[in-house]
Amino acid sequence: MNELETGSNLKPDSQNHAKRKYHFLIAASVVLADQFTKWLVATNISLHDTISIIPGVFRITHVENQGAAFGLFADSPSQWRAATLIAFSALALVVVSILLWKNSHAMSSTGIALSLILGGAIGNLWDRVIEGHVVDFLDFYLGNSHWPSFNIADSAIVIGALLLVSEIMFAKSPAEESSVANH
Repeated sequence: MNELETGSNLKPDSQNHAKRKYHFLIAASVVLADQFTKWLVATNISLHDTISIIPGVFRITHVENQGAAFGLFADSPSQWRAATLIAFSALALVVVSILLWKNSHAMSSTGIALSLILGGAIGNLWDRVIEGHVVDFLDFYLGNSHWPSFNIADSAIVIGALLLVSEIMFAKSPAEESSVANH
């Protein structure tokens, strides 16, 4: 490999800046996909109408969610719910942004996970602040079992969280890593 391929000719700050660009692109892609799909649903499907995609398993359903992901807190008092969800989302945005900025995760699963969470948080926060609700539309069910409707932002947040959990669960300790490196 040459210096360009390895990035060895880049200063540490330049390398971190390049990594941050990838994180931003991932987060921005999530926001764009989320907002575009919500717009498609909101402009083409009447509220509470459904389109069956895979009968008995998956449909697109236009739902306006006043609560959190998967309809959590939807029945809470509105003045309490809106302020709490916006504050929590804003706090999560700040924490995830700081983690991405301060740590150079490159394209590790941690960096990708945090980028997915950031993009999802931005997508849903935008809707809460601008619209007062979040459009959910992905609707999975099997027989009488039904999962609450969700959207691309919710999916990105859950996938990001699962990546973080799997990294924590399966991470090798420094002693294990040095043992593997020495063999």
